[in-house]
Amino acid sequence: MLAATAELLFADGETTRRMIVGVERLGAALGVDVAVLPRWGALTLRVDDSNAPLLESIAAEPLGVDMTKVSATNELIDKVRDHRLAVDALQPALDSIRHLPPVSLARFVLLTAAGAAALGVIFGASHWLTLVLIAFSAGAGALLRRWLAGLSTNPFVQPFCAALLAGVVGAIVVRLQLSSLMRLVAVCPCMVLVPGAHFLNGAIDLARARIALGACRVGYACLITLVISAGLLVGLSLAGVDLPVSPPVPAVPLGYDVIAAGVAVAAYGTFFAMPWRMLPIPVVIGMLAHALRWLAIEMGGASAEAGALIACLAVGIIVTPVADRLRMPFAAFAFASVVSLIPGVFLFRMAGGLLSLIRAGSGASSELLLGTIVDGATALLIILAMAFGLIVPKMCIEYFFPALTDAEPPASSR
Repeated sequence: MLAATAELLFADGETTRRMIVGVERLGAALGVDVAVLPRWGALTLRVDDSNAPLLESIAAEPLGVDMTKVSATNELIDKVRDHRLAVDALQPALDSIRHLPPVSLARFVLLTAAGAAALGVIFGASHWLTLVLIAFSAGAGALLRRWLAGLSTNPFVQPFCAALLAGVVGAIVVRLQLSSLMRLVAVCPCMVLVPGAHFLNGAIDLARARIALGACRVGYACLITLVISAGLLVGLSLAGVDLPVSPPVPAVPLGYDVIAAGVAVAAYGTFFAMPWRMLPIPVVIGMLAHALRWLAIEMGGASAEAGALIACLAVGIIVTPVADRLRMPFAAFAFASVVSLIPGVFLFRMAGGLLSLIRAGSGASSELLLGTIVDGATALLIILAMAFGLIVPKMCIEYFFPALTDAEPPASSR
């Protein structure tokens, strides 16, 4: 039962520390001392009872994010601790959680399309045809991903094929001259594929000196991002189309910006299987964060990096106690709230710029080189600002105000 609980939390996106806390609390409720040693690909549990220590290692990879499963598992732990659930009923309850279905196909497709179109609004798309094309491409990619999920368990197949489809649609848009914002038609459906929760979980592990596990999480997220970039560029290249580097991003009115951010948050809540009843919470938090970013950039003259830092600091302060009280995984909850800040456009433009530099060789222009460097540096700084802004408030609150998070540090992590 302890192993099944640890595997559910670890594989579905719970932070490592919160997973260890939950399993240790369950062990205490069952009358045993348990220590959890996580690493990529396996969890090792040491249980000390009245007879002799027991050591068990189970296969577990933190590849998914399912907030419904994590929340339900944490609630089971609370019920056992409070004697509201008999121990004999725990294993069947864990089995039923493991077999919970994903979100409905209709919700998945519609929210994917709406989320990609919302990101298009945030990055300057205003014409209805452009938004329709973005939504169509993202919705078709969602259908393709759900179909591929039944054919292959490889974690890279779905993002690559969805990005490839987005690239093909973007190239067709260019050839038919359907929209002047081809880059958004091609890029926005790919932005909803970026594995931000895995980046954030990895950064949290690195900050807590779990170097090996954190590096594996970040490496996995980087590989998915690389696969998305490759799929996008291959799709565009099939029609001989390049992704332009560093085009200007027009300012978006505050009202449109905030509403679009809320729609994007709702989409990512769907990707992470968040229950409908809890979805309004990250939506409101995300809209507040984007309003702070807009004010910092448009009114205060801050850079995109500084705006992301300010917004994420606010989200980190709010989400840390809220996610813990709701028994939700912090990384998924927090990233869903700031998804509209992800620098996906800069990442994919950098990848396109690198490909153009390779093609041009020694004849590459200085503008192309400079634009590629600027896009890459901007993406890196925004990612670092987001990670810093989300993680530092969480760690400070857990250290100085543990009562707000209801998560005393486990003995094994002190």
